[in-house]
Amino acid sequence: MPRLSNLSFTTHREAPRNPRRGLRAAVVLLTATVLTIAGLTLASPAQAQTRVAGIDVSNYQGSINWTSVRNSGVQWAYIKATEGTTYKDPRFNTNYVAAYNAGVIRGAYHFARPGSSSGTAQADYFASNGGGWSADNLTLPGAVDLEAPPSGAACYGLSTTQMRTWITDFYNRYKARTGRDVVIYTTASWWNSCTGSWTGMASKSPLWIAHWGATSPALPAGWSSTTWTFWQYTATGSVSGIAGNVDRDHFNGSRDRLLALANNT
Repeated sequence: MPRLSNLSFTTHREAPRNPRRGLRAAVVLLTATVLTIAGLTLASPAQAQTRVAGIDVSNYQGSINWTSVRNSGVQWAYIKATEGTTYKDPRFNTNYVAAYNAGVIRGAYHFARPGSSSGTAQADYFASNGGGWSADNLTLPGAVDLEAPPSGAACYGLSTTQMRTWITDFYNRYKARTGRDVVIYTTASWWNSCTGSWTGMASKSPLWIAHWGATSPALPAGWSSTTWTFWQYTATGSVSGIAGNVDRDHFNGSRDRLLALANNT
C-alpha cells in the first residue's frame, strides 16, 4: 500500500489492472535495505511485547502460503478486496479464506476512488464484495485506503469540503451495512492536505497510518491527540510464504486488544 515517505503523495498501491510500484521502483532499490532494517529494529523490547506483527497484501503478492505466513509470527493481515465500484481483487476470495483457515486475523480493505463515484456507492460495493464483518474471532473491521491515485490529482479533484463529505458518506454507509466503524488508512500529508487537516474522524475511526522508516509515525490532524491503531512501517518487508517484498505493519497493543477490535468487544 504505502508511500515513499510520509511527506510524499507517491502512491503505494498498484492500479487495478497493472502491477503496482512502477512509480516507486527506483526508490525502493535505493532504500529497501534502510527501510527494512529501520522497520525491524525500531521497537524496544517493551514495545515488541505490545505490538502485534501484521501485513497487508493484494494481487501484487501473487500466490501466498498463509500457513507459512502464520508460522512466521504474522498474526493479522489486511487483504485488498475492492477499488471504486467496478474492481474486485482477483485473489481476494482465495486470500481471505486461506488466511482465515491458517488462523490469521484478517480484514478487507477498499482502495478509495473519491473522484469517480460517491462514498455511499463505494461503501456499498465494498460491503457487498468482501468488506463485510462477522464476530468470528478472526475478522477485523473493513478499512478504506485514502491516498493519492497512481496517476492524476492527489486529491482526486475534490475540494477539502467535498473530500470530507465523501469520507463521511463512506463511513456512514459502511457502518449502516456492517455495524462497525471503518478503519482509515492514510498518511499525515495526504490527510492534512486533502481534507484540510480535518479532525472530524478521529473520534470515530481507528487509524491505520503509513509512515516508513520512522521511529514513530507522524499522525494526521485529530488523531494526534489520540494515537494510531495500525502502523505500516515499511513496504519492503520479507515474510515466509510470500515471494518478494510485502508491506509490514504493527498493531498498537496486545493480541487480546487486537481480538477485542476484531470482535467489537
